[in-house]
Order: sequence, then structure tokens, then C-alpha cells
Amino acid sequence: MEKYTASGNRYDNETMGYNRCGRSGVLLPKVSLGFWHNFGAVDDYNNCKAIARYAFDNGITHFDLANNYGPPYGSAEETMGRLMDEDFRPYRDELFISTKAGYDMWDGPYGNWGSRKYLMASLDQSLKRMHLDYVDLFYSHRYDPETPLEETLQALVDIVRAGKALYVGISRWPLEATRFAFKYLKERDVPCLIYQGRLNMLDRAPQQEGILDLCQQEGVGFISFSPLAQGLLTDRYLNGIPEGSRMTRGKFLKEEMLTNELLEKLRQWNSEAQQQGMTLAERALRWILEQKGITSVLIGASSTAQLDRNLKCVR
Repeated sequence: MEKYTASGNRYDNETMGYNRCGRSGVLLPKVSLGFWHNFGAVDDYNNCKAIARYAFDNGITHFDLANNYGPPYGSAEETMGRLMDEDFRPYRDELFISTKAGYDMWDGPYGNWGSRKYLMASLDQSLKRMHLDYVDLFYSHRYDPETPLEETLQALVDIVRAGKALYVGISRWPLEATRFAFKYLKERDVPCLIYQGRLNMLDRAPQQEGILDLCQQEGVGFISFSPLAQGLLTDRYLNGIPEGSRMTRGKFLKEEMLTNELLEKLRQWNSEAQQQGMTLAERALRWILEQKGITSVLIGASSTAQLDRNLKCVR
């Protein structure tokens, strides 16, 4: 088996840059790699390995996972475990690895949402799948309106105190619950490191709802997921819906979303990007990084070529 040696120039590329995460000691790369798609058991492992290697060789130190990433559930973390064993174990202390729990993971009443039992059990399973002793960051993946916030948040506190995660974060919580979470965690000396939310040129809810402002006030970082709106903010749909595209599968992107009004807006943005010597995707990623309070943008990649194209947003 070919032994991986990371590029000796991985930190020499000053254009990547690392942003301080809120008021913490953590620096995150401007671009982080997400394992939501393309890293499951259904995907080609050698391609997964090539993408992860290329990311790290180009200064991406943050790999973002969740318990149910795949498909099937758990398999992206299993891929991460294999990558750790084969490639990245010598570089563990250079990596910032995150995972999450909050969405459905296993059958029955204890495999979903925000109970202490679910969060604790899920993280234990995640660590086994990834062959890790701890993660750098563990998230509550979604707000649970039924479980007392204190229970969910105390579980996060206790996870850090048990040494299973160095930091904790929350993802897609509403404003008032987020305000409560920041206060609760700070009072217990386990401050929230980062908030993960959907922010892109088509969806500016974290700005409009006050989430970004609150993060800045409280010294909490912000990382944007789905920065290209599942491919809408690329050149893929500028001439309609291509065969085999994500929109034709209809799981996350529905065909009815591509209205004439939206298509006109995308074509206008694409034209403006071209005038600036950029692709629409590059412009969309740069737009996020230009917003006040942004720590990192979380991208996916199906190939090293696609990852290279998207990294142009910081070059």
C-alpha cells in the first residue's frame, strides 16, 4: 500500500489563511471540507482518499462529519476511520475533526433529537467508527423543541469534561435558544466554539434572524454549510435541469425550485462573476467569506478537480 506523506508546502500557501474562531484559541481554514456527500460506503474509497489528501495538502485542516453522513448512516465516519489508519494518524494533531448528533440515526426512541442518552451514545459510536479517542468539536446537530435545553447542553458540557471532545458547537438552532445556549455553556466554562448554519447568496437567514450578530457579540465563530445551495450557485443549472443532476433525484433539491425568476437571478450573478474573471461558484464562496463574522466556509467535493476549482475562492 502506498504510504501517504503530506505535502511539505501545505502551510506555505498564504492565500488559504486561517481565521480565529470567535474569541477562542482555535484557527480554522477559510475553507473546510465536509463529508456530507461523497464519503459514504456507496462512494469509491480511492476517490474519497484522493479528495482528503488533496484537501490536507492544500491547507485544509478541518474535516466536518456527522453520525448519519453516508449513505448508509455512519459510513462517512467509517471512511474517516480508514483514512486515519491508512493516511492521517501521523497528522492527527494537525487536524481539526468535528462530528454531530441530532438527526435520526438508529431505530427506537433514543436514536434521534437531543436527549443526553442519544448524544452520549452517538458520540461513543462515532469515536469507534472514526478510530479516534476524541473529536476536536462535537455539535448538537439540531434544536430539539421537546427535550429541555438544559439536558442537551449539560450533555455537551459533560462530553468535554469527559475528554471526548475538546470543544462543542450548535447547528441550526433558533435565535433565542442559541442565546440561552451561549449563556448556559459559558457559565459552565465550556463556551460554545462555533455555530454552523446555512448561509449563501440565496439563503441569508442567519444574517436576517440575528444569528451572525449574536455570534459576534458573544465571541462565537460561524461556519457556513451548503454555500453553493446544493449546486444552484454553480453553472450547472444555468441552462435548465441537466440529466442525472441532484435536482432530478429530488431529495434535497426540487425541480420546482428552479423558477424563471431564480434562473434570471442566477444568470445575472453568473454574468457579473464572469466580468470579474470568476465562475459563479467562486463568486458565491467569496461572497460568504466577505461577510462579517464568518470563520470558515464548508464545502463538499466529488473530485479533486472540483475541490481545486472551489479553492480558487481563496487564491
